[in-house]
Amino acid sequence: MARTAIVTGSARGIGKCIAMTLASKGTNIAVIDACPIEGIQETADEIKATYGVETKAYQCNVTDANAVKECVADVKETFGSVDILINNAGITRDGFLVRMKEEDFDAVISVNLKGSYNFFRECVPVMSKQKFGRIVSISSIVGLQGNACQVNYSASKAGVLGITKSVAREYASKNITANAVAPGFVQTPMTDVLPEKVKEQYIASIPLGRFGQVEDIANCVAFLVSDEASYITGQCISVDGGMHM
Repeated sequence: MARTAIVTGSARGIGKCIAMTLASKGTNIAVIDACPIEGIQETADEIKATYGVETKAYQCNVTDANAVKECVADVKETFGSVDILINNAGITRDGFLVRMKEEDFDAVISVNLKGSYNFFRECVPVMSKQKFGRIVSISSIVGLQGNACQVNYSASKAGVLGITKSVAREYASKNITANAVAPGFVQTPMTDVLPEKVKEQYIASIPLGRFGQVEDIANCVAFLVSDEASYITGQCISVDGGMHM
């Protein structure tokens, strides 16, 4: 029986690549995002057309606990199980500490940290009853080492690691593993528009001398939810070209 994965923030970018990669291995996908439903449905349709797995598009605000509860319940009813959870949804609101607006701090914590918590809370009971679950949350290199102008983002991604390790300890007896992936600089539309001088500065700090690709993150996630990684839990794997050692 095919497994079912919830992937948040998966209409585009790293999340979409994760969803596509898991689908390529025969996993049914619940495509969850906060963007307009048309974009989410487009991704779900593309995944189904490409890999033949079952998909469903969900527009869901991860910060809304009731919406998350309804979403997870629908996934369980539609697909019959919730085997894999990928907490990928995230935002940034960068700024210097003393200039950062309170609402920008709160927004990032709410989406990145509380959003992950909301999905942990709803998916773990389902997985516990099944005696099976694989959870991977997307943290960040800045959650490990901090970064100027990203106090809110760093705090949220460090918090994700704390939840991950706590869940790994609490639910190992239920055959649930919880791990995190910490990307470094990944080539995306966001990094494509950076000035060349800034790109050069970033690349100079990466031992492998290049930005990562979204596939690098997706492949690591796919390994962590696979049977081959069944003895790995409570870990954070940095996929950053060697920036954080």
